[in-house]
Amino acid sequence: MLTLIIFIVFLALLFDFINGFHDTANAIATSISTRAMSPRFAVLYAAVLNFVGAILSSEVAKTVGGKIANPAQIDNGIQVVIAALIAAIFWNLLTWYYGIPSSSSHTLIGALAGAVIAGAGTDSLNWGGFLQIIYILILSPIIAFAVGFLVMGIIKYAILLGGNRSRSKLNRVFRSFQIVSAGLLSFSHGGNDAQKAMGIIVFALVAGEYQTGLDVPLWVKISAAAAMGLGTSIGGWKIIKTVSKKIMKIEPVNGFASDLTSSIIIQTSTHIGQPLSTTHVITSSIIGTGSVIRFKDVKWGTVGRMVITWIITIPISMVLAFLLYKLIFDLF
Repeated sequence: MLTLIIFIVFLALLFDFINGFHDTANAIATSISTRAMSPRFAVLYAAVLNFVGAILSSEVAKTVGGKIANPAQIDNGIQVVIAALIAAIFWNLLTWYYGIPSSSSHTLIGALAGAVIAGAGTDSLNWGGFLQIIYILILSPIIAFAVGFLVMGIIKYAILLGGNRSRSKLNRVFRSFQIVSAGLLSFSHGGNDAQKAMGIIVFALVAGEYQTGLDVPLWVKISAAAAMGLGTSIGGWKIIKTVSKKIMKIEPVNGFASDLTSSIIIQTSTHIGQPLSTTHVITSSIIGTGSVIRFKDVKWGTVGRMVITWIITIPISMVLAFLLYKLIFDLF
């Protein structure tokens, strides 16, 4: 049992490491695109703030660790977690390889649900908690688009009220603002995304009877935060290229607006203990703010392909985890 727990911790930290260079790329893509920060500085800056954000909260971890299924009531919870993590890691690497900003959150939530069904049956899945998480995952990008559109509209109106200002001067001002907003977004990302791996480790610890409650041990917080920070320091350049160039041309003003919008939504979700997809929130915020500036400049073909990936991630992850569980633990 102890060997399996150690293996799960390794897989969870590997997932967090991959999450770092897969998802955090979204947090700094706008700043790199507008040259508010150099790529190297932006990556290291995000890595540090991801680490800090990850160790300061645990409500999302408790949700992931206990609301999808009760680990104390699943006899084979250890095997369930192994199948879920392998499936999630596979899908994350596949989408990273093709430069698709898919959601690590969708992947992990879907994989855990699929593994629970495979290992313990549909009755063991807490459908109420699972569907509540799904609702948040679905609603959050819609809200991000709307809030981003509103925030950018307010900023645009304020600029017009302020009189004529040169484009270069406005760009300099908002590039400075972007340094702050990108930092806040990286901090927010760490506070929500890193906790999902923490929740998986807690799930395994409870299932293995190493602890009874859903509180996150300090060593889990530090190790998960460090793994995400290290992953961030590697940098997900393929994802950065997609977000910063293939959706629309990002200018400092809408880069700042989208970072601010994303931070507000992610922080709100973290405060109420709900996991969401930072990938979807950030991307939807960019589309929302960009639509205010010039609607037809948004590359809707790219957006459409991304949305299709978003839609299929949860069911594909569920099926992958289900099949992996059956292959690994039932056949062998």
